[in-house]
Amino acid sequence: MNRIEFLKNSMLATGSLVGASAISAFAGTGNKISDKKGKPFNLDYAPHAGMFTNLAGKSFLDQIKYMYDQGFRSIEDNGYLKRSKEEQTKIGDLLAKLGMRMGVFVVDGGDNWKTSLTTGKKEFKDNFIATCHQSVEAAKRCNAKWLTVVPGFYERRLPYGNQMANVVDAMRAGAEIFEPHQLIMVLETLSDTPELFLQQTHETYNVCKAVASPSCKILYDIYHMQKTEGNLIVNIDRCWDEIAYIQIGDNPGRKEPTTGEINYKNLFKHLHQKGYKGVMGMEHGNSLKGAEGEERLIQAYREVDSFI
Repeated sequence: MNRIEFLKNSMLATGSLVGASAISAFAGTGNKISDKKGKPFNLDYAPHAGMFTNLAGKSFLDQIKYMYDQGFRSIEDNGYLKRSKEEQTKIGDLLAKLGMRMGVFVVDGGDNWKTSLTTGKKEFKDNFIATCHQSVEAAKRCNAKWLTVVPGFYERRLPYGNQMANVVDAMRAGAEIFEPHQLIMVLETLSDTPELFLQQTHETYNVCKAVASPSCKILYDIYHMQKTEGNLIVNIDRCWDEIAYIQIGDNPGRKEPTTGEINYKNLFKHLHQKGYKGVMGMEHGNSLKGAEGEERLIQAYREVDSFI
């Protein structure tokens, strides 16, 4: 039994009536307790599976219901494509019932993305195209709109220009598949390793301009871009017309906002003023373990979302 539940049960046993704020204060968190519902946020933040296991249980469907009760109106699920068709359908049905949106899932073709679309090799492009077709069918089950694509690693035996041409060619093939379904593949620029082909926003912007399709846009991950290029607001504004999806994570540590160096309150205010209505994927971990960490996560988003 966690500390909050122990205190609640103890006080009920003695006939004490204690408000939610008092229980929270006893627990040492200063946050609202888990069964109190929250109003919708100003921006559309999207938690992922496992983020509220202690407060909502292990079932992803129960977690989604809990997310809704706390004021979240979207989810994202990177591994959605690997779920069974039955599970995909259940997730989609629940989202529709609650009026929630599905954020990104990854167009995951296995380990081949590492070897990469930069090579121009037919087998890699064929695998990517097949996975795009599979993703279209999966997207229908949850009314998804955005799909994450990572072109992969550098091919050191080819000049950069050839690699860029190969990536553009593959993205055009993907866009042709997604356009009739109004789906958008969002190319993610990453900081995980110097071997990745797309590492700064201007490079991904270049690919999207070359593909010239409404189905090929940028996934701007704030955590990754703080690590590789900084100057967040300036770079967002420079590439704004190609940004279709945003993800969150503070740096260092890749935890919730308020735990690192990024001024998220100011950044979210800027995005709100620009009229951003898309999903804000919470692609990060919790800074504290257990139920306390999950409560703190919600409180952190309330803090940085209070820019109005």
